[in-house]
Amino acid sequence: MSTLKSAGLAALTLLAVGAALLWSGNGPAPFGSFIGQAEARIGRPATPMSYAGVARRTTRRSVAYGAAAGAAAAGTYYYAAPGCRQVVNSYGQIVYRCP
Repeated sequence: MSTLKSAGLAALTLLAVGAALLWSGNGPAPFGSFIGQAEARIGRPATPMSYAGVARRTTRRSVAYGAAAGAAAAGTYYYAAPGCRQVVNSYGQIVYRCP
């Protein structure tokens, strides 16, 4: 194969690959497209124990607890009866334990 033919074939291949990657998907692509249509999935995650799902739920809970703690701190002061003490439960919440 001559140098001119191989250069032309390389340019044609590069043009075809570039057009396929940049295709917007608004009409029928003559040779297909590498970019599919994005579809939103609403509902529970397919993998409930995935790292992203766990991180999202943990963040949501911590924001909710932080907002509740901030609202409680801005509200009235809670006076515990004598003999009661503050403890932190397994969820990170401050509770009062009285005898």
